[in-house]
This record gives sequence, structure tokens and C-alpha cells, in this order.
Amino acid sequence: MRAAIVGPDGARMRWVEIAGEEPARVYVHGLGATSAAYFVPVATRPALAGHRSLFVDLFGFGLSDRPAAFGYTLEDHAAALAATLDAAGVRGADVVAHSMGGAVAIVLAHRRPDLVGRLVLVEANLDPNPPSTAGSSGITRYAESDFLAGGYAETLDRVGPVWAATMRLADPLGLHRTAVGLVAGTRPTMRHLLERLPMPRTFVQGGQSEPVDDAVGLSAAGVRVVTVPGAGHNVMLDAPEEFAAAVAAAVNPA
Repeated sequence: MRAAIVGPDGARMRWVEIAGEEPARVYVHGLGATSAAYFVPVATRPALAGHRSLFVDLFGFGLSDRPAAFGYTLEDHAAALAATLDAAGVRGADVVAHSMGGAVAIVLAHRRPDLVGRLVLVEANLDPNPPSTAGSSGITRYAESDFLAGGYAETLDRVGPVWAATMRLADPLGLHRTAVGLVAGTRPTMRHLLERLPMPRTFVQGGQSEPVDDAVGLSAAGVRVVTVPGAGHNVMLDAPEEFAAAVAAAVNPA
């Protein structure tokens, strides 16, 4: 496990790293998740193995610290992630990011394109105010004080054992504030930022999920949209072999 001091009061962002060839591959988790649990099994498959791989936990989640003075907006997370990649000596990485982490990765690529050589978004949030069925909306139905008082425990019961296994490692305050930041989104929106990015971009979705809105518009902007049959929101867990193949096709130059 590695760490970099990139937050307030000496807060450390931590990651698990596998040595290998450059460019590095940076994996970023979704809301209430951790990167190693979601990505190590696919990143070590033959289609993706061999590259330097960093499995980064954002502030408030998994192995990383939980600074109360941190803002937990998408922009705050992207800035801390950029500082972490700077500390790790990463440039031009293949960034593979899931759900909320995908929204953070879009902001990262917009602000620091030197850090991102290729961007692979996995069921990423592209628009503010997601549907009421989304996990972030369920969390933000609680006021912050109510979430800390009992809403966190209710959420763990509601989301089921797989998500709860990593969500119980999250800081309740950071989880709630990150969900609020995700629902608020960015201005311009993550979708508009994504459409204007210069690097190769791929959006991976599960065939059992609702299709991404305006796939035609994304394709027109140069974003390759790939559907993995038989998978839901957690594409890498539901169809690991197919997911690894989709990511390999996105990050390996023709």
C-alpha cells in the first residue's frame, strides 16, 4: 500500500499498486466502493495484465483518510486525485473509472489532461440530478445530520451485501457529502466536459442497465460507447472476462 499527503491536516490518499510497464493504468472506484475490490480481479487478467496499475481510493473511502475539512465535491476529489498522481509520478495514464469515480475522472481529464492519456468510463455519471433510483439520490434524501444519526445504517441495510461490504468502510460524512456533490454535478456538466476532451474516450455500459442517455450525441463527439451483455451497473463484477476485453480494446492502440 502506498500513500501521498494531498489533503488538509496531512490527510493521506492511499492506493494499492502493481508494478509493470508504462503508461500506468489508474483505477477509480464508485460511490461507497474501493478500487482494489472492484478492479484487481479484472486488471490482473491476461488482457490487461503487465502494466503498472494503481488502485486509488478517494478521500472518505476504503484505505484513504477521512478529512473532515475536505470539500468532497467532484472538483475537490479530482484535485486530490491529481495531486496523488503527481506524487506517484504518473503521466498520460489509462484511467478506468466507475460510476461516481467516472465523474471525478472526467473533471480530472478536463483540468489535467497531461495525466490522462486514455479515459475509460464505466457506467459513469454524466449528468446532475440522477434518477431517484440511483444510490447517490437515495443517500441525499437524508439531511446530513439525519444521515449521520441513522440514515447511514439504513442505507447499508437497503443496498444489499455486496455494496454494503465496501460502503461500511466509508466515512459517513464523506459518503454523504460526496453523494451531494455528485447530484449537484459540475458546470458545465460532466457530459459536456467529456464531449470536449481531447484524448480517446470510451463509455462502457452493462447490457442489463438503462442505456446511457444520448449515446448518439456521445458518439458524434468521439466517445466510443460499448455495451457488455449480461452485466448490470457493476460491469467488472458481473462479466469480468468481457469487461477486461472491452477495456483492453479501449486502451491498447490499434
